[in-house]
Amino acid sequence: MRQSHNEPVRTCILTRETGERDLLVRLALGPDGQVMPDLGAKAPGRGAWLGVDAPALRIAQKKGKLKGALGRAFKGEARSVPDDLAEIISSEMERRTLDGLGLEMKAGNLVFGFERVLSAAKSGAAKLLLHASDGAEDGTAKLTRALQNGAPEAKSLLLPLDRAALSMALGQGNVVHVAVTNAGAASRIEAAARRWRAFSGLDGTNSVSETDASEELPVSGRAKGVEG
Repeated sequence: MRQSHNEPVRTCILTRETGERDLLVRLALGPDGQVMPDLGAKAPGRGAWLGVDAPALRIAQKKGKLKGALGRAFKGEARSVPDDLAEIISSEMERRTLDGLGLEMKAGNLVFGFERVLSAAKSGAAKLLLHASDGAEDGTAKLTRALQNGAPEAKSLLLPLDRAALSMALGQGNVVHVAVTNAGAASRIEAAARRWRAFSGLDGTNSVSETDASEELPVSGRAKGVEG
């Protein structure tokens, strides 16, 4: 995993791997000792960090490995852990990503519709492309190639939700592809989307832009443990 020397790092309590904090999930203790996700990393007190994806977290929880790791991290103060911790984390990541997209849409920083997205990609106006998981592979590949020519440094990411959910979240009809046209907005949305992808089990190190656009889009892969 590529890691910037300027980024703070943390260690996953399950894998002991380290990496960028922004791709890990911080866990914190509530007043009653319940373990809950703290995606903003702002809750007071001791924290513990997870750098595995949802499937791996479910396995670790089922086998009791998570309980042991949390016991060591929180010095025995962790009294309970939600059985659906992975689902809680995933839902919060989805909410944060889609809320961010909603704000950028209100600010006029998003473009919808295949032809408009294609035009933005070709001209270099697109700073980030996002795609619903059930979008046609040839259409996504065409947009990604255009983006690579128009803005080689920009990323093209497959989201872990389908067009119906994406359309509903944005209040638009049949949204399959989205172009983010503001650099600051693209940076914010990319950070949230990359984190969500990694935890969902998509390859957290490879975006569509970093693969041959003619190949099948990545749909699975273990998220590396990282810290930050």
